Amino acid sequence: MSAPTRTVRRARVLRKAMSLPEVLLWRELRTRPGGLKFRRQFPISGYVVDFACLSCRLVIEIDGAAHDGPAPQSTDAAREQRLRAAGYSVLRISAADVFKDLESVVRLILTSAEPLHRPADGPPPRAGEDLA
Repeated sequence: MSAPTRTVRRARVLRKAMSLPEVLLWRELRTRPGGLKFRRQFPISGYVVDFACLSCRLVIEIDGAAHDGPAPQSTDAAREQRLRAAGYSVLRISAADVFKDLESVVRLILTSAEPLHRPADGPPPRAGEDLA
């Protein structure tokens, strides 16, 4: 699952130059809400996504003013299609929503995140025990 060197370098640069909405959201996501680990400015399928939860195969993109207009929307659609083909679901959040209500944005992310393997609350049942 290694990314091309060029994409990794780009991700490192972007981590140092995050937008304000990305910084605000990262402050919340780095605390591992819901027990989920998020990565920031992470290379996937030749792209650098804003945030990713690999256990849920969820990509989170923060859309600011640069995403308005037909050309950026066309590019975003192609990018989203490629990420979905790689097995990721994509959640787009407007930068304005991050500024307006960060707590609701985090709740939306947790609602959208469905881990592939949920951690067990204890040891598995013994043979013959009911699961109820």
